Amino acid sequence: MASRSIIEPDKDTKFNSFYTEVKEIEKRDSVLTPKQQIERLLRPGATYRNLNPFDVLQVEPDTTLEEIKKKYRRLSILVHPDKNQDDPDRAQQAFEAVNKAWKSLENEETRKKCMGIIEEAVGRTDLMLAEKRKKAKKEGRSGIPEDDPEKYKHAVYVLTMKLFADLERKRRELADRDQEERKRKRENEIEEEENAKAQKEWQKNFEESRQNRVSSWQTFQAQGKNKTKKLKVFKPPKNKPESR
Repeated sequence: MASRSIIEPDKDTKFNSFYTEVKEIEKRDSVLTPKQQIERLLRPGATYRNLNPFDVLQVEPDTTLEEIKKKYRRLSILVHPDKNQDDPDRAQQAFEAVNKAWKSLENEETRKKCMGIIEEAVGRTDLMLAEKRKKAKKEGRSGIPEDDPEKYKHAVYVLTMKLFADLERKRRELADRDQEERKRKRENEIEEEENAKAQKEWQKNFEESRQNRVSSWQTFQAQGKNKTKKLKVFKPPKNKPESR
């Protein structure tokens, strides 16, 4: 029992700390009204910013799926068109962005891909900053701006957005190539169908004209035979003896 009494406060302390942090996040988020959330989700550059589902739902990558779902529900209610009837079109766009983000994180496969992008952004940022620190040290400078946690977080955020954008561009390029390939294939199919149709039509016309030619020739021959039968053989008159 004694050991349990020592462990329990530790767990409680961690839970309380986590709970307090969550409440602080909720408090900060509550400042954003439905209109402000719509503005946030449709701000300039949103096309690429909203590719990051964690950014759309305003959650950290290590947030549990249960907490992400709670945040999704709150945001979807805030920006729902029914609750923003003064601006339903923009609300619908924001609502769709929130739904898309949740579907990306709800699905295990796509969530892993998103996590992979986050991890790559952190790894590449750390390598970049390590080189930057070496350079600063050689130049006799102590530290770099990104040693500030907020600036470091921003550097990761910028690279994350770039990686998501690169991935989306590749996806669109593949989709465009696939569409172009399907279009080219369909055009070839149409051309082959038209050629086959033209060949069939030519064959039909040829058969009909051949039959007409045969019929004409048979008619001509029949007419020739009839003329031969009706033709009378000319016989010269007999010579009469001369009278004296």
